[in-house]
This record gives sequence, C-alpha cells and structure tokens, in this order.
Amino acid sequence: MIDEKEYIYQERLKRYLTAMRNEMPDYVPIRPFVAEFTAKYAGYTCQEVTHDYRFAFDTAIKCARDFDWDAIVPNMVYVWTGLTQALGLKYYATPGIDIPPDKPFQYLEPPENKAFMGADEYGMLIDDPTSFLYNVWLPRVSSEIAHSSPYRSRLALVKGAMAMNEYFNALSLQVERMRRETGTVSAIAGILKAPLDIIADKLRGYIGLAKDLHRRPERVLEACEALAPHLARVALMTADPGKKAPIGFWMHRSYMPFISMDHFNRIHWYTLKPIIEEIWSHGHQVLFYAEGDWTPHLHSFAELPEGSIIFHVDKTDIDEVRTKIKGKFCVSGGIPNWLLSFGTPSEVRHYCRKVIDKLALDGGYIMDASAIIQNDAKVENVKALTESTRIYGKYPIGQTQEEKTATGREEKSDVKIQLKLKIRPSVCIPWEEKRKELPQISGNEDVFRKVWEEVEALGYLFIWQVLLSF
Repeated sequence: MIDEKEYIYQERLKRYLTAMRNEMPDYVPIRPFVAEFTAKYAGYTCQEVTHDYRFAFDTAIKCARDFDWDAIVPNMVYVWTGLTQALGLKYYATPGIDIPPDKPFQYLEPPENKAFMGADEYGMLIDDPTSFLYNVWLPRVSSEIAHSSPYRSRLALVKGAMAMNEYFNALSLQVERMRRETGTVSAIAGILKAPLDIIADKLRGYIGLAKDLHRRPERVLEACEALAPHLARVALMTADPGKKAPIGFWMHRSYMPFISMDHFNRIHWYTLKPIIEEIWSHGHQVLFYAEGDWTPHLHSFAELPEGSIIFHVDKTDIDEVRTKIKGKFCVSGGIPNWLLSFGTPSEVRHYCRKVIDKLALDGGYIMDASAIIQNDAKVENVKALTESTRIYGKYPIGQTQEEKTATGREEKSDVKIQLKLKIRPSVCIPWEEKRKELPQISGNEDVFRKVWEEVEALGYLFIWQVLLSF
C-alpha cells in the first residue's frame, strides 16, 4: 500500500510534469528556487549553509516540510565552499571569510589584466578545451593547485575530486530524502551554460570578452564552437536518467545590452541552439533560467522545437512572453524578488494573481520568483506567494479559458556546428593513445577499452564540473 508521502509525491510529480509539457494540471505547480531563504527560515547563517552542505540539506527539508511546494532544488545554495576551499578557487567570496557570515557567497570578477585566460590563448582552448582547462586554467584559478609545494598541489587535486564525489553522492541521497520525508519533487537535474557565458564567466571575464567580440570575433566564435560539444555532453552526462526533471541552464549576460544583437545571432545563438536541439533529441527538456531581460530575443527562442524548454521569467516582459513563446513552451517565474523583500503579503497576493491571469489560464505555468530567493525575502511574503497560488491557481482559473493554439512540432534547424574535434567529449586521453603504451594484449581488448573510457569520463567530468558548477 502506498504511504502518504509517496502519494503526495506522485501527485506533485504529475502536476509538475503536466505543466512542463505546457498542459493543464489540477493546480499551478509551485517550484520556488529557495537558496539562503532556507537558512533564514530555519535559523542558520549563510556561512553555515554555504560551508556545511549538511546544514543546507536540513534547511531545504524543513522548508519543504513546512511549505506546500511541489518541487524545489535539493540544495539551491549550490556551491559548497568546503570543495572550493579544498581547491583554493580564487573567484569566490566565502561568507565568514571574505564577506560577513550573514551574506550569500559571491562570484568575484577578475580584473581585466588578471583574466584566467589571455586574449592570445584562444588557440590552445580551441585545440583541446579539456587539456586547456587542466593545464592552463585550473592552476590559475586554484591557489592550492598552483602551490609551490608539490605535496599541497597534489593533495588539493585528490581532495577536490573526492569532495566532489562525496557532495554529488550526498545530493542524490537528498533527492530521495525529499521524496521520502516530505513528498517533494526534485526541480532540476544536470547543468548547462552557454559557450559565450563560459568565456565571460570563467575565462576572459566580461570586459575581456566584450573587447574580444570587437577585436577578434572569429576567434570567439571558434572557441564557442569548440566548447559547444563538451557543454552538451556534460549536460547529458549529468541529466536526470528518468528524463523528468529538466536540465538547469543558467543564462547570464549574453543578451542585449551586454552584447549586440549581431553578436547574439552570429555567435551566442548560433552555437547555443544546436546544443538545445541535441539535448532535446535525447528526450531532455532544458530550463532556460533567463536572468535579466531577454525580451528582444524571444523570437529566437521560438525557433526551438515545441516543448523542448521551460522559459523562466525574470525581467522579461510577460506580455511579450505570452505572445511570442507561451503557445510552444511552459513558462515559470515572474514574481519580482524586490516584492518578496520589501512588499506586503497583500501586494504579493495581488501580483501572483496578475501573473497567473497572464500566463497560467490555459496551463503550462509554474509559480516561482523572478530570481533565486535569498535571505532578504520576508517569510510572510513567501507564505503569501504559496497560499495565494494554491487558492487562485486551481484549475479552471477564472470564468473562461483561452483557447490553446495547436502547434505542430517544429523540425530541427539545419544549422549544425561542423567541427573536427581533436578529442571527443567525455575523453581526456583517448584509448588509441593509451593503447600504444601497452604491450600486446591477449584476450578481450574491448574490456580494457571500456573500463579505460569509463574512468576517463570521471576525470573529464571533474574538470568540467569545476568549470560549470563551482
């Protein structure tokens, strides 16, 4: 006999999946990306939940138990600074060390003259991105890897790899704990970032990239083409095997006015669109967590296959979202974070109803704040968001239902990135290269190759996860 929590879980999972398919569930699903808010609610500091992921797990469970939410991220305070300190990563401000203990962790933008990749190093990145990350990038971003003591350097690499393994294994157990103890669904699985965002975030810095787009745009394009197959591969390697939770795609500054429309079309979208299509061809949706205002680019997103993405609204115009992409894709978000921090419960309820009326009448909408909810949000306002959505978000909503436009599934774009990779994604040292170092093999060579490539994938995934997740 199914227990109560499992029954609730299955009910919530059905609701969440139905909305993501752009269809109409029984209620508007609630999927808040609650980060340091969980610490505030449970009585912890930002320092505690950032540096000890076990505290973060407990606070997420407490919120899931106390609030009527359908899905959450197992730990939205995602960066575990125990791991980043083991590696000595330079681009973090850690609560309690670099910033006060009650402030969320911060990414630090490197000065232009100390970017982690030089303007003259595009060739090395393009030739073999994984090798570049290990040989050039990692020693520059890690004070421990670059330590003068070989002992410290080697120890840091082992500690970092083992810490990552521990953390991701613990995240898997957290997903099961959410299901078993609270009946709550895991909101996302896997990670994706756009090639151009990777260059801006972790390699050249935004200022360096902005100058490169004008001084050497062809090199930037070549680098994005070289990164694209690897980013697609990592997304698929880390995705939900059950193909239920969407892959989280964190969208940063590759939109107007941070880059021009020409650079968006010729470089960013040209190299991103095939990634999304490749992921969709394997049956995985991608959550476009569109931080900022992406209104000028909605027509580009509308080119994607129907149902392939969920579009998250931060500052993008919701009327334009409804007009240009709502017929093809599920939409989430749209409740301003400033309102949760400075508004009243009455104002939050009013705004939730407004967004539901605009985006949820015919289904395909998931309630969430515009951006990640941190510790400045008022508890009473998050409660108001939850309660008002349950009351007003019951289907059918309002007196009439808008007729849903029938749209056929689009064919995939003919635009493909044709690239002769020196080494294919998921591999660091190809078997063919290793094989030359071995004496004659008797018996079944395939078993040696299979295990070699499986272990290779672990080394490959480690460096790409450092780049993407930490």
